[in-house]
Amino acid sequence: MSGDSAPSMLRPAVALPFLLVCLIWGSTWWVITGQIGDVPASWSVAWRFLMATPAMFAVALAMGRSLKLGAAGQKLAFFVGVTQFCGNYNFVYRAELHLTSGIVAVMIALLLVPNTILGRFLLNQVITRRFAVGSVIAIAGIALLLLHEAREAPVQGKVFLGVGFALIAMLCASVSNVMQANEVGQRLPMVSLLAWAMLYGTICNVVIALLTAGPPVVPSSLGYWLGTGYLALFGSVVTFPLYYTLIRQLGAGKAAYNGVAVVVIAMLFSTLLEGYRWTPVAISGALLSMIGLIVALSARRPAA
Repeated sequence: MSGDSAPSMLRPAVALPFLLVCLIWGSTWWVITGQIGDVPASWSVAWRFLMATPAMFAVALAMGRSLKLGAAGQKLAFFVGVTQFCGNYNFVYRAELHLTSGIVAVMIALLLVPNTILGRFLLNQVITRRFAVGSVIAIAGIALLLLHEAREAPVQGKVFLGVGFALIAMLCASVSNVMQANEVGQRLPMVSLLAWAMLYGTICNVVIALLTAGPPVVPSSLGYWLGTGYLALFGSVVTFPLYYTLIRQLGAGKAAYNGVAVVVIAMLFSTLLEGYRWTPVAISGALLSMIGLIVALSARRPAA
């Protein structure tokens, strides 16, 4: 990683994918609420990636990328598939059975903390002072948003179980985020790595669904399948190649800041579609989160 005369986020090649990922993932939190309840969470995750996997292989072939990863590449793909596309999503969907989607989104936004720590120790990515200051500001904003959600939308069900699921989901995603950017991952075509990872994740998802929820549950609702298609194609196939590339360009900590912006975008969607009520606490939290985002992402890339 070399020094850079301008903040890396100002480059359109970085800023535009970052914004696109934020916009799409900000909308998925609302879509997921229609995927749970009538259909077991395990089967909703399985259906999502049964759609996404062939689409990702098609993208890799259309781009002319080799699907040969080698033994080390296949091991990495299996690891990413089990952690990101199986563990992370199964726990996210289950967390939303016990917590509001807003609280889950806010908790997942804390991904920047383990991403930064793991990136430092596993990938030797430097943590700058400005990034650390921005992170503290953003975490304070996230805390206010979490306080607002707890006040305005009292949770029901097994709260601590839901919090535990959300934390496990965050850790699964963080480990996957960082490991895919290691030396083996850097040598592999991004879309090819993701295609194989989704295949392994899908197999794992189907096995878990069969063991925990029994035979396949096939809903007849058109809305359910439209939502699943959106989550599969836009929420997975379009966004993950962009997001994992951002991790390699910005570092795991900075890339995870999309989660901070996603929370605010998710709230804007909720305002339009669910009548979300903005209070002084929520406004303060959103502003602090965005200020922290700007401060942290304005940190220059340190020279290796």
